[in-house]
Amino acid sequence: MRASGNRGVRPRRRSAWLWAAGGVVLLGLLPARADEPGLPETVPDAVKMEQSTALPITAFYDTPANLASTKPGDLLRQEAFTGYTLPAGASAVRILYHSAEPAGADVATSGVVLVPAGPVPAGGWPVIAWAHGTSGVARACAPSAMSDVYYGGLGLSQMLEAGFAVVATDYHGLGTAGAHRYMDKAAQALDVVHSIPAARSAVPSLGRSWVVDGHSQGGAAAWGVAELQAKLQDPGYLGAVSVAGATHLARLVSHPEETAGAGFYLAWIAYAIHTRSPEARPEDILSAAGMARYREVTTQGCWLYGYASYHGVGTAAMVKPGWGDAAPVRSFFDQNAAGAAPIKGPIFEIAGEADSAVPLPGIVETVDRACRNGQAVTFRSYPGLDHDPAMGETVADQLAWIRDRFAGKPAPGNCPG
Repeated sequence: MRASGNRGVRPRRRSAWLWAAGGVVLLGLLPARADEPGLPETVPDAVKMEQSTALPITAFYDTPANLASTKPGDLLRQEAFTGYTLPAGASAVRILYHSAEPAGADVATSGVVLVPAGPVPAGGWPVIAWAHGTSGVARACAPSAMSDVYYGGLGLSQMLEAGFAVVATDYHGLGTAGAHRYMDKAAQALDVVHSIPAARSAVPSLGRSWVVDGHSQGGAAAWGVAELQAKLQDPGYLGAVSVAGATHLARLVSHPEETAGAGFYLAWIAYAIHTRSPEARPEDILSAAGMARYREVTTQGCWLYGYASYHGVGTAAMVKPGWGDAAPVRSFFDQNAAGAAPIKGPIFEIAGEADSAVPLPGIVETVDRACRNGQAVTFRSYPGLDHDPAMGETVADQLAWIRDRFAGKPAPGNCPG
């Protein structure tokens, strides 16, 4: 999920706070962030903005006929690509690889490997597996089909400049054919995990150690990766960063007032529930206002298009009364929660205290649950930061935590007790 349209902007951090027993502790005052540009209020404006970074979905993204003869993690196709806006000297290789759905079905997934400038360090480039936030659910919404890779100014450029290679999955159904399993943390986790060996096949200079870092939808995916690694036990996996992780979707039902201005996400949530449970029809979930642009936002446009399509429609107005009582809806929420299942390694959860898309109270719920289950969670919340700034303005703190993992430093977390 995303809540502000500052893609391409390089925000600066504000004051940061550390969550700990008994409250918060001031870490220090940092420069104020830059002003964010405005969001589109009309669909034509949104279309123009999205077209300004759109790249064509070419035959590269098509599922090859030999998919069934390969296995998850295999590289299916690669191509060097020079059409991205990247730091000087950085390079990019698009990848198409074999991934899987949670029930085991084979899928082709696209993505891109971003490589820093300069000589390869001993042991290869340290790797950040990037899990992006909501871009939309239409095929054209793949970040690798955007000139800024969707998050260029919200972390990816800074990661490259810091000397990390970035393996950025699109998630299957974005770029590739087929339905995108929106907000399905298990599906997105599999796409992240299977992107790593495929990326190493395409770019042999990648090292063996890696972390996952994700925002919003990708923040939930980061929890999913940590849960999956409790079973896979990849020795190269070092930990997870979850920024504004959308792991408490049930609060859309119980606390709709928390997501003021973010009602348009409900169209994609209805799509996600229907994709998992076809008997749960979008028209049974969404109100007349919610259905008004449903077909368009699930087939034609991406994040800005969805925002403009439902501009001014609140969360409660998007759905029918009692929509959260249906069994498929409750199952969807339950399976995409986090903090209860075992995880491997430490996790760093970041929240913006002014986030209107993934509000702070729900993230605190997830962290409290994880702490009660003995997980190594470090939690920090940042006053005044909305959804995208919670990512863009905390990159230095994310990278500091990541460097410590590659240095082998312990990360016991800061749970109370």
